[in-house]
Amino acid sequence: MCGIAGILQVNSRYDEEHVRKMTTALSHRGPDGEGFWQNNSNSVLFGHRRLAILDLSDAAAQPFHYLDRYTVLHNGEIYNYIELKAELKQHGYNFGTACDTEVIPAAYDRWGTDCLNHFDGMFAFAMYDGRKEEVFIAKDRFGEKPLYYHAEYVHRGRFENFIFASEMKALWATGLPKKLNGTMMLNFISLGYVQNADKKTETFFSNILSLPPAHYLTLQPSQGRVQMKKWYRLENSKSKFEIPKASEENELIERFSELFITSVNRRLRSDVNIGTSLSGGVDSSAVVAAIKQIKQQDHLPATWSNVAFSAIFPGFEKDESLQSNIVAEHLNIKQHTIEPTAADCINKFDKLMYYHEEPVQSSSVLTQFMVYGLAKEHRITVLLDGQGADETLAGYKRYAHWYLQQLLRENIKSFRAEKKLLQQNHFLELWNWKNYVAAFVPEMTSKKLEDRAYKKQIHTPFLSYDFFLHNYNKDSLHKPVVKTLEDILYYNTFHVGLPELLRYADRNSMAHAREIRLPFLSHELVEFIFSLPADLKIKKGFTKWILRKAIQTWLPAEIAWRKDKTAYEPPQKKWLQDRAIKEMIIESRKELVKRGVLLKEVLDQPVQPKGAHDDDNFDWRYLSAAYLFR
Repeated sequence: MCGIAGILQVNSRYDEEHVRKMTTALSHRGPDGEGFWQNNSNSVLFGHRRLAILDLSDAAAQPFHYLDRYTVLHNGEIYNYIELKAELKQHGYNFGTACDTEVIPAAYDRWGTDCLNHFDGMFAFAMYDGRKEEVFIAKDRFGEKPLYYHAEYVHRGRFENFIFASEMKALWATGLPKKLNGTMMLNFISLGYVQNADKKTETFFSNILSLPPAHYLTLQPSQGRVQMKKWYRLENSKSKFEIPKASEENELIERFSELFITSVNRRLRSDVNIGTSLSGGVDSSAVVAAIKQIKQQDHLPATWSNVAFSAIFPGFEKDESLQSNIVAEHLNIKQHTIEPTAADCINKFDKLMYYHEEPVQSSSVLTQFMVYGLAKEHRITVLLDGQGADETLAGYKRYAHWYLQQLLRENIKSFRAEKKLLQQNHFLELWNWKNYVAAFVPEMTSKKLEDRAYKKQIHTPFLSYDFFLHNYNKDSLHKPVVKTLEDILYYNTFHVGLPELLRYADRNSMAHAREIRLPFLSHELVEFIFSLPADLKIKKGFTKWILRKAIQTWLPAEIAWRKDKTAYEPPQKKWLQDRAIKEMIIESRKELVKRGVLLKEVLDQPVQPKGAHDDDNFDWRYLSAAYLFR
């Protein structure tokens, strides 16, 4: 896990000093080392900040050179590097380090761009091929690792300068100005959107783009040419799994367990101390329980610290300290806790926004930020976390609606039985005539949801109508046509939902120079999950059914079969009643009025405290959005 930065140029406008400014802006991502390199023609300049995780020696420092041909910048981890090195050795490749970065140029030399399909990992890397005089930049399947870029074009298809980095602040360090993306701001203020689901290159700044998940760029610096291509599609990869039969249920549960254990095991590879996050929910508890299974079956690495980190909120109705304590005691893992408060929100908010650069949806992000800070205090560099399970395994309560709509069309008897059980287990919060309509006319439902978003946007309280007119974009409100549970799971995994959480996890962890690893995002596991029928994800009144079945012997039933789904949530509504936070919100409103986003009448209104996941969470949005103008 590191920070990478680079400049590709046709002219010689930039030099190493510019790259040094970029890496200085990324120093929090890599406090263990710094490196620079440029080619002979000065058309390629690379900079790197190192967080040493695998092979702590200088031999693994970056920029990394291989075969006197390739120079690599790498942020992330290739978890199956041991297996890949063994395979590549059979083809005559040699390795001089114990790090994972070295496998990237070797794999590229062997398989070309198809090397990406061989990687199990989270990564954003840039590699210069000296023979081709070409730069290859790639991002992992789910977008766990970030990469931003800005190009100055002479004309369409030809750039003069191309600048890239792990975070936008490194681009700003070169002198690049901040230019607000008004549509993104409009959608955030009115609807809470922090991303464009259909245009994944968009950021909150119109002159900075994000490399989308599962995409790569090929660039010829001397010619100023760049081409983007998508390299991974789930629908192509999952086809290798045969559609399972109902009679194979036990075998499928066993296969799920095997894939999950393999994923956790690979993500325990480290030369520095490893711990976990632990909320008390099914997902993070499953990760910790899987580690104990590995310990019983095999030897855990010496770097496994047997510690977990949790946020607690005594007296708050969403507090999960009871559940996390149960898991920690059951698995004999030492638990460290932190209790975020309104004072923390006041004192840490500016720092939080500095690291995130773009708005965050709620104070839940601050909670995660503090948990990772706690890990740093206890000198744990790597943390395993449970993100990704809700999106792939239908963990959120809202998925029950989509599943029931699918059942209503396919099997009315199963629909009635499942609906009753979901209601009994409190996973079905609302069901009315609109759901019956949606089941049979999903295309119309999609259109209705788009219309609803537009109406909600245009009726947003105190929104400047001029700002709306200048920045409204109908395409950015697009809603998918959902006919099956898998449709909405795919959308939330690859388009909107999970990408947002991955951005939060990366910035929160790297702010403290910590690395977060997500076992539920092994691509082999995700592909298997998406090959399963819907009734192995929601079944007998429970979400994430196959996961619960897989871990039911690992954890107490009150954890494995929890019915009280709790979103990761602090007492934000209480915090926003604090006088100092109200003053922060008022100042943010003034800034947004000054910038023409809001009408001045908003200044006469009292602060309206809302919970972290409440609808119309406007005052938190004002607080977060105003930071963009600093």
